[in-house]
Amino acid sequence: MSYHRRSDCRGCGNEALHPFLELGPTPLANAFLRSAAEFADEAAYPLDVVFCPRCSLVQILDVVDPEVLFRDYIYVTGTSSTIAAHNRAYAKTVAEVLELRPGDRVVEVASNDGSLLRCFADLEMDVLGVEPASNIAAMANESGISTVNRFFGHHEAQALRKSHGPARAVIGNNVLAHVDDTLGFLRGFRALIDDDGLAILEVPYLGEFLERLEYDTVYHEHLCYFSIRALMHLCGEAGLRLVRADFVPVHGGSIRIYAAADPEGIGHAAAILELAEGETAAGFDDPATYDRFAADVAAQRTELREMLASLVAEGRSLAAYGAPAKGNTLLNYCGVGTDWIPWTVDRNPLKVGLFTPGAHIPVLPVETLLERQPDVVLILAWNFAEEIMEQQEAYRRAGGRFLIPVPRPRLV
Repeated sequence: MSYHRRSDCRGCGNEALHPFLELGPTPLANAFLRSAAEFADEAAYPLDVVFCPRCSLVQILDVVDPEVLFRDYIYVTGTSSTIAAHNRAYAKTVAEVLELRPGDRVVEVASNDGSLLRCFADLEMDVLGVEPASNIAAMANESGISTVNRFFGHHEAQALRKSHGPARAVIGNNVLAHVDDTLGFLRGFRALIDDDGLAILEVPYLGEFLERLEYDTVYHEHLCYFSIRALMHLCGEAGLRLVRADFVPVHGGSIRIYAAADPEGIGHAAAILELAEGETAAGFDDPATYDRFAADVAAQRTELREMLASLVAEGRSLAAYGAPAKGNTLLNYCGVGTDWIPWTVDRNPLKVGLFTPGAHIPVLPVETLLERQPDVVLILAWNFAEEIMEQQEAYRRAGGRFLIPVPRPRLV
């Protein structure tokens, strides 16, 4: 398997990086196993997080070949009602900001199953997806969303512009963090947008990551964790100027940035500069902030393990809800396996029947929750906790309780 460790910041090349969080050798978060026969040969890789004092980019340095991570993928965006509502609002906002008209071209990079693009198609836009996972791209095409099966970068963007023309909006939704060549990726957005177009990227926000102790969002697919200041540097290097930023609650707290071409070097909008000043005041540029974060992560692990051990000692039956990538980081870092959590459930049919990476917990259909009625369910997909608890009201009425693990484990 192709794997390497960087020695420098992917944003600015700085080699004087500040390491602050070591999550230990961890298997790939979406490399689910098909049978117990595969357990012994499962690979694990370091999962260490560093901070760059020069450009403020938080990142991991261990890089696994994207062909391994993304060519055959099992995460699909179309299984959550929360994401469906988010996508509809997303498309409406972009259409209003750009004053899009029917027939305007909207391109989404890493478009997954086309769920977001379908919302633009409903607004009569000319949509095109770019998706590296062959199986997911096929699903999108079969559903009527035209999708090109390839990885995206500067060269690919130039080819797409030549074959399809420029786009009023080029969207990257939860993909920028997945890219090792961050600057080349952003230069691809710059190459593909029309003169009056915008590059629009939505990423989990570093502020929420720090405040909510979202360490489980660290896995090998997520190479970077973005602040406004880091995004200012990256976009500026790629010839883009940030003109707007929206904070949205999805995925535990995300930021959506809007960037225009900046051929005259105008620079970022005043509102963006003000947000960056707020980050500095909050300590985002101070290595001590990240050291405190790491200490809080270690404390959370201790608390969660003690709570699970206590529940088991009391004779409570346990299970989990969800098999998300973040859940696999949490399970492996906290050392939680089938002795405490014998099974989990998930709505994604591509995961049902498989075993989680590292912890080897079997993934069962959601209906199992009511059939077996465990006393306590650990919500691994905590970013959808409200949706999950609403959907599983019958389980709760029958006496079941939910355990939300971050930022501190709590029973509800």
